[in-house]
Amino acid sequence: MASLFGLARRNWLAFNPSEAPKSAGPLRFGILGAADIAPMALILPAKTHPDVVVQTVAARDPKKAKAYAQKHGIQEVSSSYQDLLDNPNIDCVYIPLPNGLHFEWALRALKAGKHVLLEKPSVDNVTEAEALFKNPILNSPKAPVLLEAAHYAFHPAWTAFMSYVSPTDVSSAKAVLWVPKWKFATDDIRYQYDLGGGALMDLGAYTASALTRVFGAVAEECEECLTQAASYDSRCDQLFKARYKFPGGGRGEMEGDLKAPLDRMSPNIYVEHIPIVVYSAEVGIQVPKDQEVVRIRKIKFSNFVMPTIFHSIQIDDEFLTRKIGDKSGTAIKKWTNSKTIKAYTFKEVDINQPGEPSWTTYRYQLEEFVNKVRGREARQWVGGADSINTAKMIDMAYVAAKLPLRPTSKLVDGSI
Repeated sequence: MASLFGLARRNWLAFNPSEAPKSAGPLRFGILGAADIAPMALILPAKTHPDVVVQTVAARDPKKAKAYAQKHGIQEVSSSYQDLLDNPNIDCVYIPLPNGLHFEWALRALKAGKHVLLEKPSVDNVTEAEALFKNPILNSPKAPVLLEAAHYAFHPAWTAFMSYVSPTDVSSAKAVLWVPKWKFATDDIRYQYDLGGGALMDLGAYTASALTRVFGAVAEECEECLTQAASYDSRCDQLFKARYKFPGGGRGEMEGDLKAPLDRMSPNIYVEHIPIVVYSAEVGIQVPKDQEVVRIRKIKFSNFVMPTIFHSIQIDDEFLTRKIGDKSGTAIKKWTNSKTIKAYTFKEVDINQPGEPSWTTYRYQLEEFVNKVRGREARQWVGGADSINTAKMIDMAYVAAKLPLRPTSKLVDGSI
């Protein structure tokens, strides 16, 4: 009963947060586009952050921007995207525009001196990713902060999960993410090629980045990618199944479906390690001098995308003893240890960082984004190299699927 109460309370507060008193000089955010994701990704998290105010919003349709501002309690409406960027009172810009517009407006925002929180996928392809994240402006004195919003990586549950993963020992991993078939209309931007649509662009931004973190590297190649075309535009994938080869011989898989049946809802990650020799004292046993202990670890992270709602991390360790150096597989003794853990705050993983059980992945992300902007340490971060690697993974999959890469902006030469 107590756990059910905790779940209900946690989720109520996640979606109905109380507003924190604001600091004397908070960071003032502007939102480019009246996007559906912005309330969950920024507006709600900002309510509980004392150093953040969502000041203004701009949309292509001024009437839509005004209605959006009234609905979400945003103080101002900018007349255009550029008007927002030209506003000297705005410190940070959140960009949840269609993928195909990310590169242009992120670059414009950086050149205007704004810190940028950029929705994922950061850009349309690796050419754009390298042009954006390696832009000289990011290495200039007092450079603005640029962050791709891979929000799941900021939650304590991800930190807890990775504490059981040894990237160099991973033999295989699989990341899956599905969206119910009723979620997006047939002509949604996710099915429009010129706007950077495609399941790999949307869901693959999660699964591909998760695989690079689990393996600690970008894949060497995508060996196979099977897709199903969207009915609106055959250049856009509605479903994908990709298989990668990673350095050292590890194999990674990822699956995503924008029109999945209701029985395939949980976004999960599965990891298996190679057999490794461990100290017998580590597992609390004594073995003869001519024997060694070997461990094979399997991990399942259920609901890695929105762990605040619910999640579990199951660790199954299979042990065996064998003669030292015996690779034949002959076991003298076998046993297993299993446990399931959860982490809603960093205190639960013995890390001294702020957090509440009701904080969503987006709230934890905002905490670190503000830390970075303020010049404080950000212990969880998604760097430019991470974003470039994610773009590489997605491009590899499109090449393997024999689908065109999403179109490259004409502005990659920096002519803004």
